[in-house]
This record gives sequence, C-alpha cells and structure tokens, in this order.
Amino acid sequence: MQQQLTDRVVILTGAEGIVGQAVLAELAARGALVAMVDRAPAGSPAAATAAAMRLNGIDLGDPAAASGMVERVVKKLGRIDGLVNVAGGFAWEPAASGSIETWDRMYQINLRTVVVTTQAVLPKMLEHGSGRIVNVGAAAALQAGKGMAAYAASKSGVARLTEGLAEELKDQGINVNAVLPTIIDTPTNRKDMPDDDPARWVGPDKLAAVIAFLLSDDASAITGALLPVRGRV
Repeated sequence: MQQQLTDRVVILTGAEGIVGQAVLAELAARGALVAMVDRAPAGSPAAATAAAMRLNGIDLGDPAAASGMVERVVKKLGRIDGLVNVAGGFAWEPAASGSIETWDRMYQINLRTVVVTTQAVLPKMLEHGSGRIVNVGAAAALQAGKGMAAYAASKSGVARLTEGLAEELKDQGINVNAVLPTIIDTPTNRKDMPDDDPARWVGPDKLAAVIAFLLSDDASAITGALLPVRGRV
C-alpha cells in the first residue's frame, strides 16, 4: 500500500468501534500516527499496537475534556494534521410516537461531539495553516427513512456543519469533508437485518479507504464535499 500519510498525526474519535478500528488499520498502514480517542474502555490489544497513542474515557461532548485530549496529543505527538470524527450512534424510533430524549441523545452523540472536538482541534491546525477534517455522516442526512427522523436530523447537522466550516476555512489551508455511508457491514446490522444481503452494504474497510483518501494530498482540491459511499444499497 502506498504510504500516503507518512508521519501525519491524526486524531480518530470513536476509535474503539467497528468503523473506528477499520479506519485505524487503514491509516496506520498508510504511515499515519493515529491518536485513538473513545469514551469506551480500551478494547483490542491489536489496536493499541497500531495506534501511536490511545486515549479512553474521553467525553467528547465536554469542551474541557476535548481540549485536554488535544493538548495531550500535541504534547506527545507534536502537532495535529488530521481529525476523523467517527464517534456517534444510531436509534430507530418513530417520530410521531418517539421520545424527545431520543432526539436529545442523537444530537449529543452525533453532532455535539463533532462540534466540540472540531473546535478543540482547530486552533492547532490554524497555527500551522493546514489540516484535514473528515466527518462520518450518513446517507440518511439526505433522505430519512422510516423510524430514522431523529438520527437523520442529527446527521444532517453534521452535513451542514461540514459545509459551513469548509467555507469558513477554505482560505486557511484546512479542508473539511464528510462521507455519507448507507448501511455499514457490522455484526449489529447483520443481526438486526438478517434478510438483507450484506454483500451490498458498505464494508468498514472500504469506508476507511475513502476517509484515508480525503486525508491525503491527493484530495487537496476537495473541501465542503458530502461524499456518498453507497455500496450497492
């Protein structure tokens, strides 16, 4: 594999999840120095080997916690070249009869974490006049399905944040983009949708490759993009 990201320092949120693990493996294989960040406890030892740094128990909805995390990364790795916002979650619930707490939770984990982490990282990128931010949105941000209103609304917020930040930062050397996957091939989705064909879904490794591309110099002309990653759904 071409070493497109050699020695680039990348913060990866949601790093303990299925997608996070795939992104970590892809970035490490391309030579990046990845700081794994997650609220969850540390998971697989293999991930620790691939990562340059591992930070667990971090509440990315808390500005103080996010800022502290960023300072620890800079202290150990020297700078921040990229941020990949994977952290998030999903809830299926009818909008007409669902709980307002579900809307609050989707906002907190899918949008607030992205805003807070990005605001914590940006001053470091602006110091160097360069950086790449890649947000993991969802195809549902463009067209919500049944039972997906709260989730889709939060991911739509990620899309609008991506567009707005890209406009703010386009003359300051910082590119901001988002990937919009459809169904990702995870054990949970296979369990919840046993009659579907997972071969049509988006493999975590395939999504990770797109994210790695957006972090690379080959994507220097791309900012403000909401890139569909549909598989064959």
